[in-house]
Amino acid sequence: MKILCIDGGGIRGIFAIAFLQALEEEYGQPIHKLFDVIAGTSTGAIIAASVSLRIKMNDLHENYKIYGEKIFTRQATVGLLKSVYSDRYLRNLLKKAFGENNLYSIEKPLLIPAVDITHGRPYIYRSNYGNPESDDLSIKIWDAVLSSCSAPVFFPPNNVENKYLSIDGGLWANNPSLVGLTEALHFFNKGLDEIKILSIGTGLQNIDFTNDKEKYWGIKHWLPFQLPSMKVTPKLIDLALHLSSESVSYHCQLLLKQHYLRINEDLGEEVPFDDITYMDKLSQLGNEAYKKKREKIINFLQ
Repeated sequence: MKILCIDGGGIRGIFAIAFLQALEEEYGQPIHKLFDVIAGTSTGAIIAASVSLRIKMNDLHENYKIYGEKIFTRQATVGLLKSVYSDRYLRNLLKKAFGENNLYSIEKPLLIPAVDITHGRPYIYRSNYGNPESDDLSIKIWDAVLSSCSAPVFFPPNNVENKYLSIDGGLWANNPSLVGLTEALHFFNKGLDEIKILSIGTGLQNIDFTNDKEKYWGIKHWLPFQLPSMKVTPKLIDLALHLSSESVSYHCQLLLKQHYLRINEDLGEEVPFDDITYMDKLSQLGNEAYKKKREKIINFLQ
């Protein structure tokens, strides 16, 4: 069983898109035909849902460039009284991309981690492949994906059909590889030697928390302001996402050994998940990552 897993990371998801675009061109067929299960968190959920609906990576790449600037237009500087960003443009992008398709309409196994904050529990949106834990297959794809993308402080929680509030799955599964692995083991009854996971990150940041002499750390250290604009850098959130992803990669590597292939590139600096100025660089890195790992990927997918 081959599983594709895509990390969260905001606008840095364009790294994964560029990588998959190169893979799609290599094989001359949609990405969904190369994998049995697709999993994605936050921005990775957008990509995973697009793969499941057979949307070309080239088209998704263009949508990220068109909508990126609109999605990350601030409505608040700090986010104390309301979310830093409105979800209006993100919602519009998802509705345009996924239309009226719901979870029931997708038979290819699709896993989208999120958090149900109304009931205080991690949650996985699953498509229509028979898992009894799929609570409501009538939920629209765009609604499930928006839930997984709703990063606290930066986006408001997503109100799912007036039943519950849902937020970013990156809080517990920014790298959804363990979600995919456990689904393969417990629902599909596969052994570890029957499972292969291609895990795609969104770039390795150099997140610098300089060791200064200040004893008491507050919001200005964890979520520093950029003066004079007072723009908040999501440093703490990016650190949490990074640690979550890399710890999952470590454990999956131990369990699956050569059956776990992690694709990620060192960004060499801090690239906040909402900084759209890095899109071209991230696209280039994604292409370079594919060229660098091309032979290994071809052998892995055989």
